[in-house]
Amino acid sequence: MSFAALRASIRRSALATPTRAAARPALRQSAVRRFTTETPAPKKSNAVLYGGLGAAVIGGVAFYVYASSSDTAKEAGSAVRSGAQAAKAAVNFVPTKADYQKVYDKIAEVIDSAENYDDGSYGPVLLRLAWHASGTYDKETGTGGSNYATMRFHPESAHGANAGLNVARDLMENVKKEFPWISYGDLWTLAGVAAVQEMGGPKIPWRPGRIDGFATQATPDGRLPDATQGADHLRNIFYRMGFNDQEIVALSGAHALGRCHTDRSGFEGPWTFSPTTVTNDYYKLLFDEKWVWKKWSGPKQLEDKKTKSLMMLPTDYVLTQDKSFKKYAKAYAENQDLWFKDFSSVVSRLFELGVPTAQFTTSEPWIMGSE
Repeated sequence: MSFAALRASIRRSALATPTRAAARPALRQSAVRRFTTETPAPKKSNAVLYGGLGAAVIGGVAFYVYASSSDTAKEAGSAVRSGAQAAKAAVNFVPTKADYQKVYDKIAEVIDSAENYDDGSYGPVLLRLAWHASGTYDKETGTGGSNYATMRFHPESAHGANAGLNVARDLMENVKKEFPWISYGDLWTLAGVAAVQEMGGPKIPWRPGRIDGFATQATPDGRLPDATQGADHLRNIFYRMGFNDQEIVALSGAHALGRCHTDRSGFEGPWTFSPTTVTNDYYKLLFDEKWVWKKWSGPKQLEDKKTKSLMMLPTDYVLTQDKSFKKYAKAYAENQDLWFKDFSSVVSRLFELGVPTAQFTTSEPWIMGSE
């Protein structure tokens, strides 16, 4: 079919489809967590704006209906949805910040519901989900990143670096059922923000606008860090995303949280003694402890000589060996406030990788939770 004919078909579909105001699903009032300000009252519904978004949005909706029925048109349909999102952003389309705050509060409840999972918190695995969904970005091709949430699809969901993240995706699927209007990309990155903030870390500026894509937009394997590698590998991976040495070291501090599992990555153990609290202990331990190679049948990793209860990966230890990395790691070990500031900035950027600026529903990012 020629493009002109396709466009004519789209126009006919749009004109034949009756417009109607789309009602937002009812949102259950979540209990506001401790240390969180009262959720602001939602603004008066802007549903009437559905009818005033103009031909761009109407055409986008019509094209999406067409694209949904044609495998060959799905990528084009996703592109039009991106344009529709930009049009919505231009008129301050609902949902409001108050609506996203309710999602945040629900995620915060999920984080604390872990009980017997790992160290009693789902926070670390939710942060890893947001990180891995965003860290596939390639600045040269403009592919990957958080925009399409392609980890929902095989084979990306089965990439080695994503082992075990089905736990986090399943948790967020339950939240998605309660708030079906939020995109997966927005949901997952908001979960990463909640994880950092609810575990005592800095505020992470965040804004919505990601759209859901298709399996054809899934990224190839090998775009996420391989923990067995050294400095050159880290630079290849992070430079591809657009980060520099200082930002590589700042992002590595996320290893203050969580632990490795032999049935996932093959590695085993936590990086710090407080794996559910965001601190600069990761950097302090790198320099304060004596690290030796662990004698076991698993992949190469280090353990602290004193207690043998902590571990570091080769990609962690290289921060103390590479001259450029070391100066930043040392600075963060000595000043937690400095790391919090840099970590907040770089994580906010990480979570926006691959998202066209025009899609965001607000020009300035929000601070969710307690302010």
